[in-house]
Amino acid sequence: MSELLHAFEAWLLDYGVWGLILVSFADSSFFPIPPDVLLIPLAIANPDSALLYALYTTIASVIGALLGWWIGKKLGRPILVYFFSEKRIQKVEEYFNKYGAMALLIAGLTPVPYKIFTIFAGVSGVKIRVLVIWSIIGRGIRFFLEGAIILALGAKAKPFIEENFTLLTLGAGGVLIAVYLVYLIIKKKKKTV
Repeated sequence: MSELLHAFEAWLLDYGVWGLILVSFADSSFFPIPPDVLLIPLAIANPDSALLYALYTTIASVIGALLGWWIGKKLGRPILVYFFSEKRIQKVEEYFNKYGAMALLIAGLTPVPYKIFTIFAGVSGVKIRVLVIWSIIGRGIRFFLEGAIILALGAKAKPFIEENFTLLTLGAGGVLIAVYLVYLIIKKKKKTV
């Protein structure tokens, strides 16, 4: 199966930016290949366009998240059970119960399958505006961080990303969550004053 996926990735890479846009869209709703496998080699081949590729990837991913949301809204929980294990679905429910829609930010930054979060967002009735905002932030940080690393390091970026990217995105996510929580605390204190 992995040979088939690698062959498919190579085929998509032949389509360049259009392949990247297609995978970015599909990854957020139903497709098993993350856009990073195309974004990184395309950006390394043309580092001056790395941030532009990150922009395309982010936009297509957010639009794909809307399709994932719609799938969840229209087909409900049975579609999740059909494609994902009950254990994985329960984990997503835990994230949504603990962090609310901000779970989309966490998923957007990390290598977990984003589609399960977008579909679950539709199942659980997350507002489209909330989905879009958190998707833009999470996916944008992830893909622009990759683009910036490639812009700075060129071909040396690939091993750096492979070794450090999860830690970097989790750190960025942690900082954003902390800032958001401080904002909520300040907002709450202003209401009580």
